[in-house]
Amino acid sequence: MGGIIYIIVVGFVAGIIARLLSPGPNNPSGFILTTVLGIAGAFLATWVGQAIGHYGPEQGAGFITATIGALVVLFIWNRLVASGVLRDYNR
Repeated sequence: MGGIIYIIVVGFVAGIIARLLSPGPNNPSGFILTTVLGIAGAFLATWVGQAIGHYGPEQGAGFITATIGALVVLFIWNRLVASGVLRDYNR
């Protein structure tokens, strides 16, 4: 149970930092989407790190790489909204 809470907390903080570093009108907003953004970034960073051999099979991304992964996920989100694939609910 402690591992899940740790993932949620790290994901939330990584999502907040990613949103602060990449402000824009079409950022996902709210507690849930910010947490999902950070968790998706952590999973992306873990997957890429394991694919290139930086992390072992039982290792996960650290806080900094989770934040970088969240920035990548946020960039993809912004590109999908800008191209019209996703709808911007803030308008």
